[in-house]
Amino acid sequence: MAVRPLRSVSNQTRARAKQLRQRATVPERMLWNLLRARQLGHLKFRRQHPIEPYVVDFYCADEKLVVELDGESHQERQAYDRRRELFLQSLGLKVLHVTNDDVLDNLDGVAEIILRAAGGSRQGPIR
Repeated sequence: MAVRPLRSVSNQTRARAKQLRQRATVPERMLWNLLRARQLGHLKFRRQHPIEPYVVDFYCADEKLVVELDGESHQERQAYDRRRELFLQSLGLKVLHVTNDDVLDNLDGVAEIILRAAGGSRQGPIR
């Protein structure tokens, strides 16, 4: 299956991504502290990364991996989240969902799940 190139990003989506980065929740900051600067398996992640028309929580381009952090608000938007996930998968991306509670209660377990989703072949410290 050929992967379609990612579309250019509108100024509106880019501005929304910047705003989301500035208003990060505690679980988002915790997960970003784990993923930033190639600390997890030497994987390069971007946070609040625009993939038009959406902004994904964390994105690793090398592994085509999207990590979505789901809080309570996601329980009421299941249809929207499903359409969004199908769209991202149509671009050839893997989408991994973790909950706020997972990050708050078991960050090491979340790290292992992300490494597995990335292929598990990466060497380096989990944290």
